[in-house]
Amino acid sequence: MAISSTFSAAKLDSLLMNYCSSSSASFSGAYFPYQQQMKVFPRPNYGNKGMLSRNGGVRCEAAEFNAALGPQKIDPSKASALSALQQLKTSAADRYTKERSSIVVIGLSVHTAPVEMREKLAIPEAEMPRAIGVLCGLNHIEEAAVLSTCNRMEIYVVALSQHRGVKEVTEWMSKTSGIPVSEICEHRFLLYNKDATQHLFEVSAGLDSLVLGEGQILAQVRQVVKAGEGVLGFGRNISGLFKHAITVGKRVRTETDIAAGAVSVSSAAVELAFMKLPESSHTTARMLVVGAGKMGKLVIKHLVAKGCTKMVVVNRSEEKVAAIREEMKGVEIIYRPFTDMLACSAEADVIFTSTASETPLFSKEHVKDLPPVSSEVGGLRLFIDISVPRNVGSCVTDVEGAQVYNVDDLKEVVAANKEDRLRKAMEAQAIITEELKQFEAWRDSLETVPTIKKLRAYADRIRLAELEKCLSKMGEDIPKKTRKAVDDLSCGIVNKLLHGPMQHLRCDGNDSRTLNEALENMNALNRMFGLESDLSLVEQKIRAKVEQSQK
Repeated sequence: MAISSTFSAAKLDSLLMNYCSSSSASFSGAYFPYQQQMKVFPRPNYGNKGMLSRNGGVRCEAAEFNAALGPQKIDPSKASALSALQQLKTSAADRYTKERSSIVVIGLSVHTAPVEMREKLAIPEAEMPRAIGVLCGLNHIEEAAVLSTCNRMEIYVVALSQHRGVKEVTEWMSKTSGIPVSEICEHRFLLYNKDATQHLFEVSAGLDSLVLGEGQILAQVRQVVKAGEGVLGFGRNISGLFKHAITVGKRVRTETDIAAGAVSVSSAAVELAFMKLPESSHTTARMLVVGAGKMGKLVIKHLVAKGCTKMVVVNRSEEKVAAIREEMKGVEIIYRPFTDMLACSAEADVIFTSTASETPLFSKEHVKDLPPVSSEVGGLRLFIDISVPRNVGSCVTDVEGAQVYNVDDLKEVVAANKEDRLRKAMEAQAIITEELKQFEAWRDSLETVPTIKKLRAYADRIRLAELEKCLSKMGEDIPKKTRKAVDDLSCGIVNKLLHGPMQHLRCDGNDSRTLNEALENMNALNRMFGLESDLSLVEQKIRAKVEQSQK
């Protein structure tokens, strides 16, 4: 989709300011923000319009500069500055007005990165609006959303430039997490446009989850939309993508049996605990659940389903525990505050943790002084940690008599029934393929929007200019009623002339024939009225920056 010149100019502000505040007209590595990128990504080929050099400068033909500035006279003292900025315009602004923005996902998941890395990158729900704002403040990012769960940290963006957008987001991830860029690059995955869309649809449908078909991920995708409401950077493309992903997730679960018998992360955690306990202790093992949120509540439910009739729940407040107790009648659920956590741990054989704490609740110092468990439960106190960031420090594994499992260890549980899982996934993929076509058609239909706006603006400029000429010829003593009648007449003529072209540019994206016709009409109108590359605003902004810097 073509990017408006107004937006391109706004994005160029941050690039131009560095230059205009400097007395040097050369493009040094300190000025140009892409210098280091050449070491990471291959340079895209932009033909003869402009090409990045290895030292971060820009090469372009001198003829372009002369042609763009026209025959006007230029002060020699400003010539070098204009030359440098003109190079920036031809290599950057011109490119952004002609390239279609890309949907990009930069992600790390349970399939590509260890929990030690994911927990450092995790973004709390309350911080998501701020994160979107910061991401959209990057030079090449137009829209953004963050999907952060226990199994994944994925950033979805609409990028003006794929390579530069990826570089900026990766550097931001490194800055916020403290993880070196090289390490993030080693574990991340990158998907673009159609592949990025398909990935999110698969995520929402539960196909990319550690536990196939688990339902919690769909609720988490919904939460992204909720968190993005009213946030400026959660724009039309990204919000449309996530809303469509919700539709896909609901349809897959309705039309296939992928959710039949599906287990959640919480139920897989309970299953793992029972796999590690001796069968004879399944009904006698002492259970402790730390955290009574959504995940903790599911752990309790699955423990009850496994036959547990007594357990201790540690939580900050008693209200949630009381509500669960009311729901699970016939089960002894004992509430304890967080201050009693270690005392309760001393009396537990299996400890499940699922809190939102950003720091570990259990460390080596806490666990080493706990009394040993009996041989009837295997002689090991089990810590099943399904939180990200983790609630149980990795150092606890060094304590004799303690065994720690985290979300990455659940793979052992979900490896069963692999053939059945693959069959369900194939059924879901057929739905995803169909929905993917619809979303791509909808996004393609957005391509005509800038042309509609430009055509309307073009016609209005002509109307206002001709109206001014007409009114000036009629004299200064024109009654307001007459002035309004002439203005209404000009508006009516323009609206009637534009009605036909506008109708042929509008489509909902569902009918491929209509969409193709609309795109053909768009290209024809762009050529006829010269709407393809309106760089006048960008050029004016560049010249204004130059003049201001020379004052």
